[in-house]
Amino acid sequence: MSRSAGLVPVTFKAACPECRARFELAADALRLAIGGSRRATFYSFTCPECAAAVRKPAGERIVELLTGGGVSTLRSV
Repeated sequence: MSRSAGLVPVTFKAACPECRARFELAADALRLAIGGSRRATFYSFTCPECAAAVRKPAGERIVELLTGGGVSTLRSV
């Protein structure tokens, strides 16, 4: 199905811990890393306001939402 067929792009609400800006990001602006432990599972993005590299932990629910929304996923062992 193409976007012209009525698909709505998925966006995710996010916030920057550096500048405290709040914004929405498209799936292609986020990256998800799934590691062998909770500590090694996180998502990351670049703040569109201050350009800070942001990395946040991703629990099971966040992983489910991000993968379901088309975020690129990297799995490590």
